[in-house]
Amino acid sequence: MHTERHKTAKGKYESDGFYISSAPVIPLELVQRAIAGMDAVRAGIYDTGLPPQWSPWNPGDDPRKLCKIEMPQVANRAIMELVSHPALGKLAAEITGARLVQVWWVQLLYKPPQDSETTFHTNVGWHQDRQYWQEWEIESELFTAWVALSNVTSDSGPMKFVRGSHKWGFLNKGDFYGQNHDAQREEIKVPVGCKWEEVAALLPPGGVSFHDDLTYHSSGPNLSLEPRRSFAIHLRTEKSRPCDGVKRALTAFLHDSSYCPIIYQEAAESR
Repeated sequence: MHTERHKTAKGKYESDGFYISSAPVIPLELVQRAIAGMDAVRAGIYDTGLPPQWSPWNPGDDPRKLCKIEMPQVANRAIMELVSHPALGKLAAEITGARLVQVWWVQLLYKPPQDSETTFHTNVGWHQDRQYWQEWEIESELFTAWVALSNVTSDSGPMKFVRGSHKWGFLNKGDFYGQNHDAQREEIKVPVGCKWEEVAALLPPGGVSFHDDLTYHSSGPNLSLEPRRSFAIHLRTEKSRPCDGVKRALTAFLHDSSYCPIIYQEAAESR
């Protein structure tokens, strides 16, 4: 049975297009091991013997840049343990009502403190994830769990969601790497009767936010003294299908649990 708390969480997710957990979901001990795993992967050390997928940032790149590494869980056992943690799958199923939740892609995100003496910018621009997920049928139920490994405060460049924007449809406007948030907002046409209301996801280590693939989101510079560490874990439910049923690019590893574990599956007797 779903608890009243999670019924409320499901309602918030459906109405807002996102849900922010107010308490840690991932145990601190695992968070600490995943931090060590993140540092190892950033240094090019892979305890599984397998490298991540091709990434915008690679070991040896400038540490002042936003670090985004694709599929780090295949390179580090602690990261895979975090990505596939059953508490994460259970909460994901409760807020969506899913019978099955599967990881289909993961990104390591390390946002260094802003260096005021350089021209490096680490904003994540306003965008809908659906812009980058063309391998899926348009009606697929896709969403993201964003897991914090550091204390995400208002100073550290937290994720910001636009409440209710998942109901605006696919606008195909925005850019993950865009740095000028104001200019981007000018291009995003808010439907008549709707408003632009930003909500920051402030999270403790082990905390998580979930957002729909049509929810507009972004993040600003990290003005704190410590790096902002997180994993973006992209999830799908049983209500999803690769385009034409063909697994390719971002869906290429769906059949392989060593890349894309199923983290929740409803028992047959409860259906």
